[in-house]
Amino acid sequence: MGIWDKLTGEFIDVIEWMDDDGDVMMSRFERQGNEIKYGAMLTVRESQLAVFVNEGQIADTFPPGMYQLETRNMPIMTTLNSWKHGFNSPFKAEVYFFNTKKFTNLKWGTRNPITLRDEEFGPVRLRAFGTYNVRVTEPAMFIKEVAGTDGHFTTDEIQDQFRNHIVSRFANVIGEAKIPVLDLAANYDDLGKFLTEAIAPEFNQYGVDLSDLLVENISLPEAVEKALDKRSSMGVIGDLDKYTKFQTAEAIGKAGDGEGGGMAGAGMGAGLGFAIAQQMGQVLQPAPQHTGVAKPPPMPKPIEFFIGKDGKHDGPYDLTDLEGKVKAGALKEESLIWAEGMDDWMKAGDVVAVQGLFGKAPPPLPPKS
Repeated sequence: MGIWDKLTGEFIDVIEWMDDDGDVMMSRFERQGNEIKYGAMLTVRESQLAVFVNEGQIADTFPPGMYQLETRNMPIMTTLNSWKHGFNSPFKAEVYFFNTKKFTNLKWGTRNPITLRDEEFGPVRLRAFGTYNVRVTEPAMFIKEVAGTDGHFTTDEIQDQFRNHIVSRFANVIGEAKIPVLDLAANYDDLGKFLTEAIAPEFNQYGVDLSDLLVENISLPEAVEKALDKRSSMGVIGDLDKYTKFQTAEAIGKAGDGEGGGMAGAGMGAGLGFAIAQQMGQVLQPAPQHTGVAKPPPMPKPIEFFIGKDGKHDGPYDLTDLEGKVKAGALKEESLIWAEGMDDWMKAGDVVAVQGLFGKAPPPLPPKS
């Protein structure tokens, strides 16, 4: 170090912090040996607080402004170090700068579905996510409860803890509210306000203020959403008989216009129109009058299954055929089968109508002695 640097270092000392990242909640002012000159200039900008820590004890706090560090504006430091008559030598202290701005658009969400009981759908699993804002309001408590000796603390380091608090309280609130699943979307604002009031005291224990917690979406499992879509479609259709007649009449009109084009289109339209006309005649004909003689309903069509193996399938087979294949060892519980009305291929052992066949199969022969 040169003579000029040594001289200026003894008389000039500036303590300040510039936040270039935007997500830093607290930063320690790094200084060799933590030495600060008497009369040093401290600059605290808007949305900042500076906290001095002396030998592990939190001392003086400085709001926004410019200060010359002397005994008169460091009462706690003066008391801790017994500076009764002032001093002129350097002193040691850690300086922490806090960003007191509002950290916005922090994310929360459920990692796993929350299982609840709905009056209409029974047990359902819900997922939810949203955003929230926080602000550091008690730097001393933040150091004690959160940051500790960490010299650089960002929102990423505490978001998991915040999210756990929110999700836990969300599960309690949504369970106690007993809001029907179909009415949840209309209550997002109320849920957000109620959650904020319920969780804010827990955030205050960290020296942080919680505000503007929003519930952006609560989603149902895909199977339940499909069922709701089907129910909505039926509600739009209304009277199924009238809807069928209307669709039939529309189809006859389009078929008569020959939308296929040319003679082929006209012939196809005429044929289709004739077929649909017959169907409409059946739909529009009046219901048969009861003659007093009861007629039995038609026998139900037996269920027929296809068997899949090696990327191919064969069938269909009725239950009698399947029983024979089980006895022959050609159909096992893990074999894939499908029948009309099933969403996808399933293991035979998981299909209720087929499960009983495997109990009829003879047990394996005992080993030869």
